[in-house]
Amino acid sequence: MDDIVKAALKKWPNVPHCHDWLALDARGDWYMRDERIQAAGPFPQVKGSRITHEKLREFIHRNYLPDAQGAWFFQNGPQRVYVTLELTPHVWRLHGQAADGSPRVHSHTGPEATVLASWLDEDDRLLLAARLPGLPDPVLGLVHSLDMGEAAEAVEQGLWRPESTTLESLCARYRVVRHPQP
Repeated sequence: MDDIVKAALKKWPNVPHCHDWLALDARGDWYMRDERIQAAGPFPQVKGSRITHEKLREFIHRNYLPDAQGAWFFQNGPQRVYVTLELTPHVWRLHGQAADGSPRVHSHTGPEATVLASWLDEDDRLLLAARLPGLPDPVLGLVHSLDMGEAAEAVEQGLWRPESTTLESLCARYRVVRHPQP
């Protein structure tokens, strides 16, 4: 978490949390959802405004964490902005090869991850549990659709052995709250 955010939390410790204003889709894109968009329908059917400003995206990435219940949030100064998730809290991108020949996996937020397990859910989406620097527990993420060719090679080579499961059971196992409520 940024030092400026930590300082704001100390200065204003009781700022109310925010819900339904920020969302993450299955491609790792962030969306702002103002009151008009929220009234128009649920995410992801009505997405809102895609955040394209690079510095804002980087700020969100550096200050994106889970709470004790498994709801993910962006700590925006003293305010905790809870994130509505289309699927998972992380979207994995594959870039190059690790020493063992498996794909190098990075979160949509940037850091490299260490893959622990893989699954195919009921819609044949490839999901990975992985460790990320700075987080004590493994996190769940979806492999980005553009990286499925490289992921398929890892599966064919036996580097990843996905088991069948459901998204709901993985979210329960990894304590993922997809639509946090106040």
